[in-house]
Amino acid sequence: QVQLVESGGGLVQAGGSLRLSCTASGRAFSEYTMGWFRQAPGKEREFVGIISWLGGTIWYADSVKGRFTISRDNDLNTMYLQMDSVEPEDTAVYSCASHSLPRTVTIEPEEAEFTTWGQGTQVTVSS
Repeated sequence: QVQLVESGGGLVQAGGSLRLSCTASGRAFSEYTMGWFRQAPGKEREFVGIISWLGGTIWYADSVKGRFTISRDNDLNTMYLQMDSVEPEDTAVYSCASHSLPRTVTIEPEEAEFTTWGQGTQVTVSS
């Protein structure tokens, strides 16, 4: 079983940048598609984006496309979320998750495909 730990959250001004990390331990990180999700207060959890196991496929939600960048370093068992030009609407708890199946990627996947989750990290964007 894989364990996921997010870090890098905090308070940032609108227009600024922040980089989140998701570090995995346990099963082979390099064989699994990973995803970033977020949940704002009073709202349902939503996709931010996904990256396939070798990074060949990356998909972003329209709300973050062009501002956020997902990457991964399989040697470090870590996935990243570079957040640029942040907006107050980006305020949320950001969580990473691992796909349930190895070497599997789906564009616009169902959330249920991701079965292992980190505890989340809070990002607050001030206006």
